[in-house]
Amino acid sequence: MRAEARIDLDAIRDNIAAIRARVGSAAVMSVVKSNAYGHGMVPCARAARAGGATWLGTAVVEEALALRAAGDTGRVLTWLWAPGDAFEDAVRADVDISVSGAWALREVVAAARAAERPARVHLKADTGLGRNGCTPADWPALVDAALKAEADGSVEVVGLWSHFACADEPGHPSVPAQLDEFVAMLAHAEGRGVTPEVRHMANSPATLLLPDTHFDLVRVGLAGYGLSPVPEVGGPADFGLRPAMTLAANLAGVKRVPAGHGVSYGHAWIAPRDTNLALIPTGYADGIPRHASNVGPVQVAGRRRTIAGRVAMDQFVVDLGDDEASAGDEAILFGPGDRGEPTAEDWAVAIGTISYEIVTRIGARVPRVHTGTGAS
Repeated sequence: MRAEARIDLDAIRDNIAAIRARVGSAAVMSVVKSNAYGHGMVPCARAARAGGATWLGTAVVEEALALRAAGDTGRVLTWLWAPGDAFEDAVRADVDISVSGAWALREVVAAARAAERPARVHLKADTGLGRNGCTPADWPALVDAALKAEADGSVEVVGLWSHFACADEPGHPSVPAQLDEFVAMLAHAEGRGVTPEVRHMANSPATLLLPDTHFDLVRVGLAGYGLSPVPEVGGPADFGLRPAMTLAANLAGVKRVPAGHGVSYGHAWIAPRDTNLALIPTGYADGIPRHASNVGPVQVAGRRRTIAGRVAMDQFVVDLGDDEASAGDEAILFGPGDRGEPTAEDWAVAIGTISYEIVTRIGARVPRVHTGTGAS
């Protein structure tokens, strides 16, 4: 083992079950986009299903089709589309399609006619995030066009939805403003005759903190993998969650160097004393942030250390002081934290980012080793 990401499928199953228990009658969607936030999409999807997720969510259609190819037959929603995407393949695979504008609805209708079956669509409202979604000004026209396509038998409008911009910032004024806008846009659509199966707006932070936003379905991404989307409010254990990923590597070497010895490119760290240096064979090509240079935390020989010098493409160094270690010994970059090791949140704080980025960026040449069964 040079390096590996160990994924606890039982933790994912249990995280989804814990979330399911707190959302009442709302259904749970496990978001498995971006290779399940770096955890391995297909095994994690199965574990989430075992935990009670009746929906899966993907960003792009290729992810949804991969789930179908792996044997998943449950409800899957895909939301990030561009002109010319594989709409027909999605319709044939019984994938729910998000529609944010007239161009997308036209492509869905054409795909449904080619597939000779209606497409299930979710109309997305831009209530203030400013990315995908239909603005309030354009909403009446999109709703009417969708109802016409439904009357023609081309689509079934099964969902109405939106997404928060700042649900991870408790008390942010945009949150109630977006919720009010969504309620108004729902009222318009339903007043025109849309009868959605599900209305959904809550992401992970809203799922954990804002029960008034749960509607019929909550969409859980980061929380399903056991990380807190609102670390300033509480850590994973405060929400009954457990981080599923542990990133480990075997030391590629340990050597003694004298005071004044430079380390890695640019000599951004110089040994202040005679010391032992341990080489860890992962770098920014594996997803270790280069801006973790001189600040990233790592557990080696039972203690937390700090990266010494710059993170290179394939490797970085930690300073052990006078502690001893040997080539082949294990280093833990991050994990659940219950053995004293750093967590993904610790890495996020150290480099000024979010834990989403820490786990999602782990590269393809780091194998995912799935432990537990994730079975119900």
